[in-house]
Amino acid sequence: MHAPTWGSHPPGGVAGLSPRTPDPVPPYIGDSGKLSTVVATPGQGPDRPQEVSYSDIKVIGNGSFGVVYQARLAGSGELVAIKKVLQDKRFKNRELQIMRKLDHCNIVRLRYFFYSSGEKKDEVYLNLVLDFVPETVYRVARHFSKAKQTIPVIYVKVYMYQLFRSLAYIHSQGVCHRDIKPQNLLVDPDTAVLKLCDFGSAKQLVRGEPNVSYICSRYYRAPELIFGATDYTSNIDIWSAGCVLAELLLGQPIFPGDSGVDQLVEIIKVLGTPTREQIREMNPNYTEFKFPQIKAHPWAKVFKPRTPGEAVALCARLLEYTPATRLSPLAACADPFFDELREPGARLPSGRDLPPLFNFSPVELAIQPVLNATLVPPHARVLGGCVAPQGEGRLSGDRNQLGDGAGPIASTS
Repeated sequence: MHAPTWGSHPPGGVAGLSPRTPDPVPPYIGDSGKLSTVVATPGQGPDRPQEVSYSDIKVIGNGSFGVVYQARLAGSGELVAIKKVLQDKRFKNRELQIMRKLDHCNIVRLRYFFYSSGEKKDEVYLNLVLDFVPETVYRVARHFSKAKQTIPVIYVKVYMYQLFRSLAYIHSQGVCHRDIKPQNLLVDPDTAVLKLCDFGSAKQLVRGEPNVSYICSRYYRAPELIFGATDYTSNIDIWSAGCVLAELLLGQPIFPGDSGVDQLVEIIKVLGTPTREQIREMNPNYTEFKFPQIKAHPWAKVFKPRTPGEAVALCARLLEYTPATRLSPLAACADPFFDELREPGARLPSGRDLPPLFNFSPVELAIQPVLNATLVPPHARVLGGCVAPQGEGRLSGDRNQLGDGAGPIASTS
């Protein structure tokens, strides 16, 4: 986890603690050089509390949700991030429940969690001990933008592929992230590994159950959310991912609205005025709303002349008004734009190997089996111990999918 990830992000979607909250341990933040020991529960697997010690504690971020610390685990010496949030003891914490169910190489891992008492009476904090990753896509993109350079397309491909892979996985688990943006995409600048983080707004979407529409950071907010839809699907994440892709190609946000309404204006400038049918697909309650009739701007003219045609075509298939017609995340991974990553000799500009891109688990291969022949290139099937694309047998790099056995979570947002 990285400091800018949480900046001023509100704790949207956090629902609180479960009734079986363990007794709070004493506050753990003290002398930064001192070794601190807490009783923590592993993020995955059985609830078997164990002592965890760490040192070198320092604040790296804060917001209305709480504080983020960096610390070093005793023994391994690994750096971790500790996200500390104030809890409502009446409910379970949605972020915790979701993170305990997720296990994927492109999602920041919940290593442990523990509770601590606050300064006020009966004040309880939940502490999430997470992977620490040094950079974000936002900071990487800003680095190139400040230097008046375009981010190398190979990085756009590597980062976006891993984002789509993480989305395919969480969507297969029924989870919608609801705040995809460059600040929430952690990257290791050396290996180019990307990890999706900040599940503070994430929710298990259930058809028929209403959700809040005021979700997701403005520039990346899907049009159905702007229209006030409450029965949206995980396709809102696909729209957001399309905005991230377009931003990396442009060097700036594609839809920089100053308000919710202005956001829609920015979208209409590019996509044109939505048809009545498209509006109905986004939110049936808005079918009689009058919009100025504006023609769509050709996608090729939205981007710079040297932008790869495959990248432009992919953007067009992600940024669709009708949610159901947007590409699925795995179909996006299989898109020709990413074919270069599937070539045997593909490397990073530094000469290093690409990060692991084909270590699909059986869970991933079962999402859209028809795509497996494209997703797992022949050289990966041989070198990685991968099986035939039909999904028989076992893939290398599989990590068990473990739940937490918890009951219902408050679902009012």
